[in-house]
Amino acid sequence: MIEMGKESEKKKYFVVRERAVPEVLLKVVEAKKLLDSGRVQTVQDAAEQTGISRSSFYKYKDDIFPFHEQARGKTITFIIQMDDEPGLLSGILQTIARFHGNILTIHQSIPINGVATLTLSVDILPGDGDAEAMVEYIERSEGIHYLKILGRE
Repeated sequence: MIEMGKESEKKKYFVVRERAVPEVLLKVVEAKKLLDSGRVQTVQDAAEQTGISRSSFYKYKDDIFPFHEQARGKTITFIIQMDDEPGLLSGILQTIARFHGNILTIHQSIPINGVATLTLSVDILPGDGDAEAMVEYIERSEGIHYLKILGRE
């Protein structure tokens, strides 16, 4: 039943680096891993081992997940600023394939002052793909100035 005049809650998602995530949320992720691995049997035990309260666990458990767990079977759009050098784009595309990504869209700008901007949408294949490792690998590659994730579906 829908109440008249009441708007449905709209979910918003953010991608943030680990260093920007409050410690309590990181501990919730740690507690979830303990429970999933079977190393602890109860939420109380997981909360005690990670140093959070049970109420904090229940408050945030459905709101935080490691990026790679949520990215499998998803589409990720990101932008890269890179040197305009022969073979660099080919290397990025090979990296995406190596991490079981399927390119959906690709656009490269005309290079200005030796730097090109590349926008990619990549489908991460469920089960095999590892978006987190792929993004980290590309970001550390020689010739990459900047990588930013614009969205995820």
